[in-house]
Amino acid sequence: MAVVPYKDQNGDKKSQVAKMFNNIAGNYDFLNHFLSAGIDIIWRKKAVSMLKPIQPKQVLDIATGTADFAIETLKLNPDKITGVDISEGMLAVGREKIAKKGLANKIELQYGDSENLPFADNTFDAITVAFGVRNFENLEKGLSEMYRVLKPGGMAVVLEFSNPRSFPMKQLYQFYSRNILPMIGKIVSKDNAAYTYLPESVQAFPDGRAFLNIYEKVGFKTTQWHPLTFGISSIYTGRK
Repeated sequence: MAVVPYKDQNGDKKSQVAKMFNNIAGNYDFLNHFLSAGIDIIWRKKAVSMLKPIQPKQVLDIATGTADFAIETLKLNPDKITGVDISEGMLAVGREKIAKKGLANKIELQYGDSENLPFADNTFDAITVAFGVRNFENLEKGLSEMYRVLKPGGMAVVLEFSNPRSFPMKQLYQFYSRNILPMIGKIVSKDNAAYTYLPESVQAFPDGRAFLNIYEKVGFKTTQWHPLTFGISSIYTGRK
């Protein structure tokens, strides 16, 4: 059964995830950096650096949210970054951020469903997803769409939370994610479900080798898994 934010409500995972991110959009950036002690910024830099060898010109950032990853990717000097997301609330925050930084000529944000991307086959040199694939309603379909719109030779980089496997980080992380994180998230975001959903969705996500198996199943080659910070997060790369 799919893990959803609002267990007491009807609606598929996609619509519930969109609603959740609309609810927390205004506090999302603050909570992200606060709850991870700023480590998420380092993770993004590391993920972007994986794309350096291919020097992508056209980049698609899926589940772009407030555009943090898209802005970080500008360090590679692409011609254009297109960001898509199913949450209009998150996109509004992202557009405001991009406008303030004067980056609207480089980054374009638009509504878009990861499982039905509004782009032609073989369009992008690189595709990035930061903390978004575990929110896909159908993971395999979402990854297949990424593969479809990626150019031959192009690269996909996925940054996602994972489950630490070794003592004592496994136990510490479980305690933090089940007790501390939902409490702080609830106080700041006023959405009781959002930061309970986060650890539940991480727990249910097929991380590590299991994710690479799905990556490869949809066609990606030379796949790699890079665990970060004792396995709290991981970067997955693949080529078409």
